[in-house]
Amino acid sequence: MGDVERDVDRELRKRLREPRIRDDDLFETVEEVFDRATVLALLELKQRGCLSKLSGVVSAGKEARVYLAKGKSGEYVAVKIYLTATAEFKKGIWKYIKGDPRYEWVLSLPTHKLMTIWARKEFSNLKRMYEASVSVPKPICVYRNILVMEFIGENGVRAPLLKEAAEAGLLDSDFAAQIFTEIVRNVYRMYWYAGLVHGDLSEYNVMLHGDRVYIIDVSQAVKLEHPNSHMFLYRDISNIVKFFRDELKLRTPPIDKIYYSILNKDEAQLQSPIEEHEE
Repeated sequence: MGDVERDVDRELRKRLREPRIRDDDLFETVEEVFDRATVLALLELKQRGCLSKLSGVVSAGKEARVYLAKGKSGEYVAVKIYLTATAEFKKGIWKYIKGDPRYEWVLSLPTHKLMTIWARKEFSNLKRMYEASVSVPKPICVYRNILVMEFIGENGVRAPLLKEAAEAGLLDSDFAAQIFTEIVRNVYRMYWYAGLVHGDLSEYNVMLHGDRVYIIDVSQAVKLEHPNSHMFLYRDISNIVKFFRDELKLRTPPIDKIYYSILNKDEAQLQSPIEEHEE
């Protein structure tokens, strides 16, 4: 047993009736009651120098929450904590797992172990994408069910999702065309240089920071060898095209043209002016 676990166990013995472990230097304004395993993991990440202060939630989903935190040098980082693995969650990830021998076995795992594998999978996917110059948050650390990565935003305020930027009127036609092209280029780089397909790309997992896009939520991304990778690629492109057409009224290239340009490694076709295309 390591020093951190000994310290926590000692604290637990002192607080027999209190399920929460406190570390006032680590926890700032977090109100959620984490389970013991998650607190131990956070303390371990603190000891490793991955984070020094955990603050409030910046985004929340059914299975995970993302918290604002400070890194060892005081810089902002994002901490994604996978909290639960519901039956619905297990059913939802099956299509990304089936046919991938690396992960098919994980669905039989207990909840906490499944979340650990899923966090590692997202870290691995982020690392492959980041090293391939795909615009994603830089992965920093992963331990158990917790992923630490670059914070996308300013002064502790996260950057808006593409959907939020559109609703706020931040995307005029010229800027929308620039953003659309940049997303498609990132899908291309992800495919050819990271060997991955996002698998769930939409306006809800693209962030806009200044004039740069960041693709997020990549835990479900699959390798090209996955039997459904090309179906997922086509769906990713279709989702993005439909959003820009329906929500922003942008004249985009046809879905099939983008899809086959990526498959044929015809990057030049992906840099043609948006205005020249109409399906």
